[in-house]
Amino acid sequence: MSATKSILGILAAAIAILLYLSYFVVNEKEKALVLRFGEINRTVEQPGLYFKLPFADTVTMIEDRIIIWENNDRPVQDVASQVYIVDAITLARIKDARLFRETLGADLMQAEARISARLDAALRQTYGRRSFDAALSSDRAVMMREIRDALREEADTLGIEIVDVRVRRTDLSENVLEQTYRRMESERNALAQDIRSQGEATKTRMNAETDRTYTVKLAEARKQAEILRGEGDGERNRVFAQAFQQDPEFFSFYRSMQAYAKSLASDGTTLVLKPSSEFFKYFGTQTPAATATDQAPQPAPAQPVQAAPVQPVQ
Repeated sequence: MSATKSILGILAAAIAILLYLSYFVVNEKEKALVLRFGEINRTVEQPGLYFKLPFADTVTMIEDRIIIWENNDRPVQDVASQVYIVDAITLARIKDARLFRETLGADLMQAEARISARLDAALRQTYGRRSFDAALSSDRAVMMREIRDALREEADTLGIEIVDVRVRRTDLSENVLEQTYRRMESERNALAQDIRSQGEATKTRMNAETDRTYTVKLAEARKQAEILRGEGDGERNRVFAQAFQQDPEFFSFYRSMQAYAKSLASDGTTLVLKPSSEFFKYFGTQTPAATATDQAPQPAPAQPVQAAPVQPVQ
């Protein structure tokens, strides 16, 4: 009886072991490859509970989520042979588990190495056709699509789908960074000098136009002033002529007063004239008898006459 129980216990344990070895579980994060004696028997892509032949079948789990591979500090050259450092991220997924197992032995490390090598070549090709400014402009998105499409050709042969490629950083290498700064500084200085020269030219032109306008207006003003002055002098002469015609004696008196004012304007003015001179005819009364008789004694020689200050006649 005890022997029978032992045998039943052994059978139960064997059945339990067989049952344990006969099933496997696939979750939503994975795919499963069922290998029978080392050969791929079937592929399980849906999550759930599945069965296999114990001892004959083995299960290899394949990652079914998006895989992120980072590729940092990749040196590339642009069309001007300047070296830049690029950081890129590759998003991939295993789309064909059977092909992935056959080509890479289902090894993600080998897959990353193959994709990284192809990524380096794609980066060099893409950047080598452009300048550095293109990588910092709207052409950046086009460049990333080109890199992604180049990777897809290689990845398809490995059973891998390239979801996307993103370039996170594009920087100059240290040995050309200083040269680029100096070149940019020179370009900005040249641009500033050009703008400054244009400003100086504009300033010179505006000054010349201003001077020309000033000269023209001043000449016109002087012309108009001379015209007005001539008209005024003509009117003055006309008035004087009319006044002379109306009263010649008063006009003579007026002109004499003006002559006195101009000749005797200074305190130190000295005139050497005869008292009977026509210039002094309005200083006193001259009688013809006193100046024309023959019996009168001869006048003494003319002496310098200190003229008294005479106020100008308005």
